[in-house]
Amino acid sequence: MLFSDYQRYQYARSPLMEVICQLRFPPILTINTKEPAEFQEAVRHDFPRYAVRQEQLPPKLVGAGTPGAKLEPQGTVANHSFLSADGFWKLNLTKDFIALSTLHYTRWEDFALRLDKPLAQFIQVYEPAFFQRVGLRYVNAVSKSRLGLTDLLWDDLIRSPYLGILGEPDVDEAKVNRASVDTEITLEGGIRLKIHAGPGLLNGGKRDPEPKFILDGDLSLSGNTPADKVPAILDGLHHYAERFFHGAITPELHEALGPQPLES
Repeated sequence: MLFSDYQRYQYARSPLMEVICQLRFPPILTINTKEPAEFQEAVRHDFPRYAVRQEQLPPKLVGAGTPGAKLEPQGTVANHSFLSADGFWKLNLTKDFIALSTLHYTRWEDFALRLDKPLAQFIQVYEPAFFQRVGLRYVNAVSKSRLGLTDLLWDDLIRSPYLGILGEPDVDEAKVNRASVDTEITLEGGIRLKIHAGPGLLNGGKRDPEPKFILDGDLSLSGNTPADKVPAILDGLHHYAERFFHGAITPELHEALGPQPLES
């Protein structure tokens, strides 16, 4: 079962590592060539730390399918970041997207409230014609040791569609060096879900050698979306995200996470 019934929980031992909302829009070149002073003034109370980084764009293939095909270098894009005082919340602004991410997600209402003000200020300052892509991504990393479950297999904690070869009874998970399930699926209303699932090391295992089970669900809707339709779309993506996560974990893992029911 890909999705469970819609039920909301706040977990005492949540495996969420990061939540990211990204809204893409047709390029606004002034963001790349001029400091976003007016926008920064509007958001700096909540995001007082500012930095900008010039990011190199990937080369562009010109003349594909011809003998003279070649890669042409592209320029740079300014990525403006606005960080909260505690470092847990970050806004990113470039010429074609605005994004809010957090390492301290508690519940959807709090995240949506944090997004509301900077998004409204962005719309007021830059007046985007529409949003081409509305995205919401939840990255989970399940740790057996943190939950006191080191005597269990991933097969006991994660449902079989997300295990790949780890779900086979004759496979010793301790001897599997790499295994992942990567899937893209189109849902009702044109919503797309990209799934990455499998054990992995965070940051290459430099600080923590314990493999975690990564459940990464990236939901999005593409099209020409007016600004006033964005909140409803994000609510819909959030509903799918909740149902995806609960459909991917077993009752044993659900209980180990310390579920506290929330009102829907």
